Amino acid sequence: MLLVIATAAVFLDLLLGEPRRGHPLVLFGNWVQRVEARLHRDRRSAGVLVWCVSVLPLTCVAAVLQWGLWCVSPRAAAGFAAITLYLALGLRSLGEHPQAVIDALRATDLPAARAAVGRIVSRDTAARDATQVAAAATESVLENGSDAVFAALFWGVALGAPGAVLYRLSNTLDAMWGYRTPRYVNFGWASARIDDALNWLPARLTAATYAVLGRTRAGMRCAWRQGRGWKSPNAGPVMAAGAGVLHVQLGGPAPYHGHWQGRPALGEGAAASANSVQRALRLVRAGHRAGDVMIGMRMVWRLTSMHQLTVHDGAGGVAPAPGARDP
Repeated sequence: MLLVIATAAVFLDLLLGEPRRGHPLVLFGNWVQRVEARLHRDRRSAGVLVWCVSVLPLTCVAAVLQWGLWCVSPRAAAGFAAITLYLALGLRSLGEHPQAVIDALRATDLPAARAAVGRIVSRDTAARDATQVAAAATESVLENGSDAVFAALFWGVALGAPGAVLYRLSNTLDAMWGYRTPRYVNFGWASARIDDALNWLPARLTAATYAVLGRTRAGMRCAWRQGRGWKSPNAGPVMAAGAGVLHVQLGGPAPYHGHWQGRPALGEGAAASANSVQRALRLVRAGHRAGDVMIGMRMVWRLTSMHQLTVHDGAGGVAPAPGARDP
């Protein structure tokens, strides 16, 4: 059932995309900003408290609703879980936002490319050249292939609606507070660490998927040698594997919040360009299609097994050998 839910959620995401108005994550973000304004303190304990207040009640509500619907109608519970997971996914938007960067780079409109990439990355982009803009967009696509797609599906399949809510809200708080700036270095500590924990296994599965779908040796080599030195324990292996598969150079120093941060080089090969962003999108989509194939095979196997059991039960047991008589 959970595999059917995941397939339905992906279908809804590709068909509808993100809601243009009233997206629950936007409403959640606006609400937690008000919570932060009241409860912010320069202490880790304050960040733990606000994370619990922000995430746990909504996760519990999702769990209660799923359980209640299941008691009434399993199909209704599955529909609720599929809609919840759809709202946690970002596969279609993952392609829409970087496409603006690709179009601007191919039109040699650097100001437009800088503005477009600035909407999907947190680093400073005002003074970046075309190669740096392309590298930033490629890194964003590869990382969000894990964060916005594979990890959300992982937790949605593992735990249903509560898993999708827990993961997406935690990931949203990390995006808002998980920075080593004076304001968030302590307050955002819990959000960053919890997001790291939730993404640990999905990120490594994503890195392995990237490697399997392309230059496998290069992808695994870069993930192992370069990814471990990245400041994020999850983004490093994912981006390094993707860069190795795409044969492109990523990483290196970059400005964040007015300060340059030293970052290891990732990947190998040519400098980033509009083509590398496009190829990164294709890699993420190929990974998604591979997941669809695995889900489909799993569903066929289960249906075949159920059919065989039904046929066996309907036959009334094993037929007697020819010539045999009842005692």
